[in-house]
Formats: sequence, C-alpha cells, structure tokens
Amino acid sequence: MITIKKGENKFFVGENEKNPIAEITFVSDEDQNIIVDHTFVSDELRGDGVAGKLVEKVVNYAREEGKKIIPECSYAKHKMEKTPEYHDVLVK
Repeated sequence: MITIKKGENKFFVGENEKNPIAEITFVSDEDQNIIVDHTFVSDELRGDGVAGKLVEKVVNYAREEGKKIIPECSYAKHKMEKTPEYHDVLVK
C-alpha cells in the first residue's frame, strides 16, 4: 500500500518531501490552472503504477479546487490524454 502525501505544490511518496521516492510537481498559472511540470518515480517503485496514481491524485485535487490542468510533463500529458475520465479537467 502506497501512501501519497500532499506537499508544497506537489504530491509525493516517502517520508521526506525534500527527498521523495516518487513525486508529481505543479504550479498554478495566472488563470489558476494547475501546470503539471514533473513526474518522478524511483527505480524501487517503477512498474507499480505509482506515476498513474500520482496523476490521479492531481486530477482529483483539481476537481476539488475547481481548476483545470495543463500537463507540461510528457508522462502526465500522455496519461491524461489517453484517460477519458480525466478530460473534464484537461485544458484543451
């Protein structure tokens, strides 16, 4: 069971926000969109679907906040574009 925690402009896995074993980071733009700029998963967690869970966490966060997502990170962009359930928060 992986626990994803909320940090400062990120969701992460691990004990330390500054040195996570997986993370997805984002910033807000002037229109209050969430720009996902980076996804990282350490070798020890690769293959467990952790990156997908991180994207899902950001999607749910955007919905809660009433915001849209601009995925600049290539992984998040690909994941969001191929997941129809995420299109409601995807900036076209």
